[in-house]
Amino acid sequence: MTAAVRRWCVGLLAIVLVLLGTARPASADAVRDRQWHLAALGIAQAQHISQGEGVVVGLPDTGVDIKHAELSGAVLPGKGFGEGNDNDGRADYVGHGTSMAGLIAGRGLPNGGGALGIAPKAMILPMKTLKSDDGLGVPALLAAGIDWAVEHSAKVICIAAVTGEDAAVRSAVERALRADVVVVAGVGNTPDNTTVGFPARLPGVLAVGGSDRDGGHAPISATGPEMMVAAPAVDIVSTRPNGRYAAASGTSDATAIVSGVVALVRAKYPGLSAAEVVHRITATATDKGKPGRDDEFGFGIVNPVAALTADVAPASSSAGVAEVAASPSAAGVSAAGGSSAAVVVAGGVGVVLVLVAVGVWAIRRRARE
Repeated sequence: MTAAVRRWCVGLLAIVLVLLGTARPASADAVRDRQWHLAALGIAQAQHISQGEGVVVGLPDTGVDIKHAELSGAVLPGKGFGEGNDNDGRADYVGHGTSMAGLIAGRGLPNGGGALGIAPKAMILPMKTLKSDDGLGVPALLAAGIDWAVEHSAKVICIAAVTGEDAAVRSAVERALRADVVVVAGVGNTPDNTTVGFPARLPGVLAVGGSDRDGGHAPISATGPEMMVAAPAVDIVSTRPNGRYAAASGTSDATAIVSGVVALVRAKYPGLSAAEVVHRITATATDKGKPGRDDEFGFGIVNPVAALTADVAPASSSAGVAEVAASPSAAGVSAAGGSSAAVVVAGGVGVVLVLVAVGVWAIRRRARE
């Protein structure tokens, strides 16, 4: 072994020992560092203005794992719907709901690391209505969950799923809107959804599509005339069951992020109606794509700071919660709208293994030279 190779090995060993000695803190910090959407949306500044205090966000999904540290104290007793769902929604054997909850209201960790939600003082009301993380909802269960959330004081409902066209869901959404609840729903993921899915395309629903790291349209996001706003939907890191974290891409993540922004606005402006909250969010969105509203971004990428601080004129009689009418041509879509491509975030040990593997390869190569 040459002197140069020996020096390289000593350096690699030093890096490995440092990583092994600091694996837990580095992992927690890495989670926050990978939540790129926080900086992209100016969430630190927004949270100086509002953190969602007093706002209950209904989450019809796969349940929420309340044992996750960042969700401790953030989840109210909820309800399970459907056969075998006899718990109170505070368990999650799939992971999708726990991820959405973390994006909406994750508290972070005491050391400043871990997953942080958009509205860390909001409360999650979990309804177990999904049985898989593909985002494909059972209409009857979703309708029952929406009604239950309204009955239990939710002011925001985050529907990070799509279903087939269904009269019960339509009626439940209409009842929620009449009860002054902001209903947020994902438009769906390509290739399964190429047009805005149901119930996102219903009049009055805040339909959310996806943007990428550069502020462009996320290819995974469906598009259409019912699109209202976009939010980050690529490589979004959040909580998963059993203390884990994961990165995923999809309009589910964007929907949870926008639901958190709605909670910030409802806490800051408790006197605003649901229609005015939606108007404030669409009126202050950062315009992208073609000037004005377009099928990829709607009114633009959600801008939390502007939504909390801008001087916004009241919605006209033709605006507000129904700023974009639903298109009947989009009927009949029934496909997944949840997150896809989940990847578990590696901790320090995983990084060490990669470095060791690279080191062995390099040593062998140098030895041959």
